[in-house]
Amino acid sequence: MTTIASRGFHLYDDQSDGRSFVEWFGLLALCNLVLLAIRFAALNWNATDLFFDEAQYWAWSEEPAFGYYSKPPLIAWLIGLATSVCGQSTACIRSPSPVVYALASFGVFVAAYQLYGARTAFLSALVFLTLPGVTLSSGIISTDVPLLAAWAFALAAFIALVKGAGWWAAIALGVAIGVGLNGKYAMAYFVLCAVIYGIANPGGRWILVSPRFWLAIAIAAAMIVPNILWNLDNGFATFSHTADNANWQGDLGNPEKALEFFGAQFGVFGPILFAGLLIICWRAWKAGLSEPDALLLAFAIPVILIVTTQAFISRAHANWAAVSYVAATVLVTATMVRDLSWRWLSASLALHAAVLAGLVGAVAVAGQFALPGGADPFKRTLGWSELSTELDAKLETLAPGGQPVRAILTDRRAMSAELLYYLRDSGIDILAWRGPRPPKDHFALTRPFASAKNRPDPIVLVSQSPTPPETITAYFRTVTPIDTIAVAAGLTGTRRAYLYRLEGFKGF
Repeated sequence: MTTIASRGFHLYDDQSDGRSFVEWFGLLALCNLVLLAIRFAALNWNATDLFFDEAQYWAWSEEPAFGYYSKPPLIAWLIGLATSVCGQSTACIRSPSPVVYALASFGVFVAAYQLYGARTAFLSALVFLTLPGVTLSSGIISTDVPLLAAWAFALAAFIALVKGAGWWAAIALGVAIGVGLNGKYAMAYFVLCAVIYGIANPGGRWILVSPRFWLAIAIAAAMIVPNILWNLDNGFATFSHTADNANWQGDLGNPEKALEFFGAQFGVFGPILFAGLLIICWRAWKAGLSEPDALLLAFAIPVILIVTTQAFISRAHANWAAVSYVAATVLVTATMVRDLSWRWLSASLALHAAVLAGLVGAVAVAGQFALPGGADPFKRTLGWSELSTELDAKLETLAPGGQPVRAILTDRRAMSAELLYYLRDSGIDILAWRGPRPPKDHFALTRPFASAKNRPDPIVLVSQSPTPPETITAYFRTVTPIDTIAVAAGLTGTRRAYLYRLEGFKGF
């Protein structure tokens, strides 16, 4: 190991392997090509329907904007770009995920290379690509995908800035943070982690008063301005949804939720890697860390602690701390290389490769098997296509005079999103119930059933509830049950839709 000192920040460059940067970078590119081939094949074999979040993001992509009810716009732009190239299939809609993760791995490589050398950089990128959370996320389309990629490149740029790089690093950092904010507001954690690093590490405090760092913040802020203006025009819908998602109401203080979230991190990051991260934290508590390790820890642990606290207060999904595992991947991998813990690293990679292979096989036969005890892991993503097909056929026979129904009303976001996608070529106008209250989802915001003017009478309500909700029926003179559609959702589940004829809209 040779020590490189820059602005008092000590970095370590491992050249003991004998290979050059270009060779390791090329090997990573080759691994990415192999993984991309596997993941694209898995997308084409995937037997699941779009999950309703995925269908919602697709619907957003059909209406380009600088913001949407629950998220910033980047996910919709990515889907729009993909569908303009390869069409409207589920595989195409999900295709940005493996591509963006491949790009993210190069950000991980550059970040790790600056701290530990090319061999550790390659291993870190490979570990990142095979994380269980990344493997799962590569088969769907979600806002975590561009978020993690932006975080990886922001981390690489921040490390370059700490090493004393020029203004280009500040610009790259600002752009990466700005892109991440347009993907998911959780990118703001990056700035918090940078501040924590600067405060906690004497060798990095200068960064907080550096004009280059503040230029990066200014660039990021400028890039999120269009989304803020969109929110200003739409009652700050995204900010309100984000606050609602925290759910700081009702019973506060749930230790079992905190334990559940913390335990789930062994699955997201991998059991060996997460255990390794905990060991590193214990070492840091006892004896401190080198400055490169301390930097990475500052970008890993704070978000895990924040989200665990959120889980204790109310709730948290397992992926809410996903950004932590960009830096954590590099830190744990570098520690294993330094400690010559090759068996643990190899075991982790082998375990994650098995997860990848198992998931590729599982999605190909989704709906054809159940876990012990009868649980179907894909139940929530099955049955939507068949349900929509049967509904389309049913609507042809419902209206008086033999005229097909051309407008339906939905009462839940999931139904709105799925029908918008699977009935996209039917010509049916899909409206969302909003009522007299502020909207609770994007469809209630953008396609509400607002009045009887220019609306057919009767209208058909398509609901997942066997009893029509009074929040809707109170505004109509007559409500008549029409039919029930039931289709299989895997071996053990059933997807149902209840149809009601609504007549005589009273107004709000």
